Amino acid sequence: MRTVVTRKIRRTWGKTSGTSIATILILSLALVTGVFAEEKQIRILHVNDFHGFAEPYKPLGSQDLLGGAAYLSAAVNRLRGERPTLLVAGGDMIQGHTWANLSRGEPSIELMNAMRFDVMVMGNHELDFGQELLKKRISEAAFPVLAANVSGMDALKPYAIKEVGGVKVGFLGVVAEDTPVITHPNNVIGLKFGLCQETVEKYLPEVRAKSDIVVVLSHIGYPADRMLAEKVRGIDVIIGGHSHTKVTDPPRIGDTLIVQAWEHAKALGVVDITFESGRIKNIKGALEDIKPVEGLGDKAVEAIVLKYKQVVDTTLSQVVGLADTDLDGENIRKRETNLGNLIADIIRDVSNADAALINSGAIRTNIRKGEIRARDIYSVVPFDNYVVAIKVKGQQLREALEHGYSAVEKGVGGFPQVSGIFLKYDLSMPPGSRITEIQVKGRPLGPEEEYTVATIDFIASGGDGYKAFGDAIKSSRDYAVVGGAMKGEKVVYSDPGMWLRDTVIRWIQSRKNVSPQVEGRMTPAVK
Repeated sequence: MRTVVTRKIRRTWGKTSGTSIATILILSLALVTGVFAEEKQIRILHVNDFHGFAEPYKPLGSQDLLGGAAYLSAAVNRLRGERPTLLVAGGDMIQGHTWANLSRGEPSIELMNAMRFDVMVMGNHELDFGQELLKKRISEAAFPVLAANVSGMDALKPYAIKEVGGVKVGFLGVVAEDTPVITHPNNVIGLKFGLCQETVEKYLPEVRAKSDIVVVLSHIGYPADRMLAEKVRGIDVIIGGHSHTKVTDPPRIGDTLIVQAWEHAKALGVVDITFESGRIKNIKGALEDIKPVEGLGDKAVEAIVLKYKQVVDTTLSQVVGLADTDLDGENIRKRETNLGNLIADIIRDVSNADAALINSGAIRTNIRKGEIRARDIYSVVPFDNYVVAIKVKGQQLREALEHGYSAVEKGVGGFPQVSGIFLKYDLSMPPGSRITEIQVKGRPLGPEEEYTVATIDFIASGGDGYKAFGDAIKSSRDYAVVGGAMKGEKVVYSDPGMWLRDTVIRWIQSRKNVSPQVEGRMTPAVK
């Protein structure tokens, strides 16, 4: 090429102006040095917090159907046709909705394989079926599952390098550091969760050396993603999950673009990258809403959805009762809701306790006014938890409630829903001193008085950070877990033979109709 260009210049030297000669020389130099290198355009599509919501549904307060795996897949296929594309997941994919839960996450993996996912980061809820089931699901996946800050499970990989359109993309995965707190303690035995920032800093040079673009695939939440971008330079993109954030206008912090695609397949994230001369020339992110359109769903994916839907329908089509009003599980991490009150009341009633407390993270979705079917309850309380009632001192109950209110602003799953308790709070006070008044059994809480408090085994074990309960139950000299049941002098009720969802179904069946209300169980203190 260099010889040909030189000959052409010599032949035209005497026939061109000085400007033309200069132009020819510049073009010749460009061809020799590669200044005008060919652009490479690639696309990364992403979803997060799918939670097994394979069918379209109407979020509370909306009359529009959103989501649907078949329509999500159709959008992926259309966008794949426009440029070289990778499809990735930001965690919490295999657990949540009954569609996935009844078959222990297998449907989600089959779906993801059919959609040709390239890589996924583990979410905290991937552990909800236990480590052995997670290993099985990973073995079934046609893509790697990442978690660089988790040690103790060889099936998880720290990073993966994927090549698309002549560009090498390095994906480094991290999961929430507090996973041991927000999942059942039994699910994380033998696992260690490192700090995300330290982990990214450790692996970043290695991934950078093997990649043209570095993507942190994170399941740590949008606020934590922003902090990570501020503290660690050299990340091109952070694709997030965990906080269910709908990032419609992705921010840039330094040179890092931060994206997240809401939840439940209601949106598809699109990151378009132009690559030139060994570096990113342009990068932008956007969301595409997913809505069902008749006849436009991916037929292969729709067949998978229907296959497992039939399993669910056969098992859970039974009507168990009637809701006289919409039951709100959407605002459950922010305030008292009627659905939170209902679940807490049921826990308290079946155990004959003085009071009850359940973490809002155990309650996953809404129930609309009308017939309540078994599938609705399985979706609302999907976890394998059972009712436990324990004896605690008033001071321990106060500490538990203070913990529940310590991070209200972050919308965490530890926020409490209560029964038999009336409290007042002041969010202007620092965490640990926000509860200004507590009443149990109609009178002020006595710090040394003993109360029977109903909850679930997850909370009684200290899950979601409820250390006061964990300490209380484990202080018994005879405390033990026998045959899956908590035993000890502090345990007054323990029924591991019936999951909470089945307890709720039986309770509603015995009442026929339910119409819980918001009663002011948790109210702001008047100044």
